Amino acid sequence: MDLYGQASKSIPQKVVIHLTEILLLWLSYWILFQSGGNWIENHLYIHNAGGGRERRVIIFIFNIVIFLRLAYMMIFLLKRKIPWEESISVPFAFALYFIGYSLFVLPFSQPIGDLDYFAIALFMVGCLLNSGGEILRDKWKKNPENKGKLYTEGFFKYSRHINYFGDILWVSAYALVTKNVWAITIPVFLFCFFAFYNAPKLDKHLKEKYGKQYDEYAKKATMLIPFIY
Repeated sequence: MDLYGQASKSIPQKVVIHLTEILLLWLSYWILFQSGGNWIENHLYIHNAGGGRERRVIIFIFNIVIFLRLAYMMIFLLKRKIPWEESISVPFAFALYFIGYSLFVLPFSQPIGDLDYFAIALFMVGCLLNSGGEILRDKWKKNPENKGKLYTEGFFKYSRHINYFGDILWVSAYALVTKNVWAITIPVFLFCFFAFYNAPKLDKHLKEKYGKQYDEYAKKATMLIPFIY
């Protein structure tokens, strides 16, 4: 089903998504700071190092920031219809971040170092590109003079899907903080999903909607990674 262009508030679906996200946040806290880490060690045989509280705090702060960003986007920016299938798939995807990275970080208790500070900066840049780009685009679209025009300004000058690239950056930041080599599988999967499915699907919609405007834009801006791809 092609959802692009189908406007709807989708309030019931958004309520389900937010309630599920809150539950995932609580589970993350339980794993990182309460008895959940020991339960995981005893039942899933993932070592719980016990120390490294600063590293766990960073992961949980990331979780809170992502939850707030998602809530803001859905309440104020997302105008298209959300089907019930998506109200299930979206929380499942965020479970990979909230729960997955909480599990990945359990075995590691190394002190915070330069790589972690780099990861925090990467996380901030990724959030800025994603949310900042969406906020600027929403503001531009509200101007009546821009009706029927394709947005190609702000961060979107550098990539047609700079918001997706931002997602890849902040998800990669999670992986770096965990110190777990297996954690890189999540940003790799996300890149493949965006590069080979979601971005091409949205490109097709934009080409059908904007025609020559989109063709000219596609000549100037890369699809996903600025200046590269």
